[in-house]
Amino acid sequence: MSLALYDLRDGIAWITLNRPAALNALDDALNDELGRIWDRFAADDDAQVAVVTGAGKAFCAGADLKTFIPKWEDADLMAPRRNAAMGIAGGITRGRHRLTKPVIAAINGHAIGGGFELALACDIRIASDRAKFGVFEVRHGLHQGDGGLVRLVAVAGIGVALDLTLTGREVDAEEALRLRLVSQVVPADELLQAAERVARVIMANSPTAVRSAKETILDLIGRPLDDALRLETINGYSSLGDFSDARARLGRFTGK
Repeated sequence: MSLALYDLRDGIAWITLNRPAALNALDDALNDELGRIWDRFAADDDAQVAVVTGAGKAFCAGADLKTFIPKWEDADLMAPRRNAAMGIAGGITRGRHRLTKPVIAAINGHAIGGGFELALACDIRIASDRAKFGVFEVRHGLHQGDGGLVRLVAVAGIGVALDLTLTGREVDAEEALRLRLVSQVVPADELLQAAERVARVIMANSPTAVRSAKETILDLIGRPLDDALRLETINGYSSLGDFSDARARLGRFTGK
């Protein structure tokens, strides 16, 4: 049985974490499989947008503690440095995070610990009304180490990041919406349709402009204002390319 599924349909790559009995917890084998899937998605010219979800009742329960704890119990002091190059979930949290194609998280259930970090690494998050979120690492003597702190601050602000990280409390879907962790909440049986609708809205736009915009937004983070404005200008006008696509789209808009 494949631990992660890749199903390309009409321009959308449906990526499913497929360890339902383990609540889609991330072990080394699943991480490796996801790494191959992200590379496949990046190289697949027919795939414009990815939708990530989980099989069964969970999105992702984070690291598989049965394999995670023994590995770090025996780790030497240099292990964190070696681990710094590539994050969890196949590196989408760190290492493959510069993927310019849009990625949507369809969060069908619990997104806990590393599963929350995976969701935050996606560009758009849509939650089922059954979804739950939590920074449970602090309950076990740890805190986020795969982009969870960085992205939680960026997405929801310092106050929310401190609240969720220091308390380790669980957040339901409606509170996640209020905290801006997700962009919408839908009934569980409508989740994938909602994700597909968003994907198709994105796909109606210029792929070049979409990918340049995503790349620019990621590159703007942390830059001084003047540098950020210059980067936006350079990338924004460079994305026009030979202007043929923009000319055609503008012509349709103006009726010419």
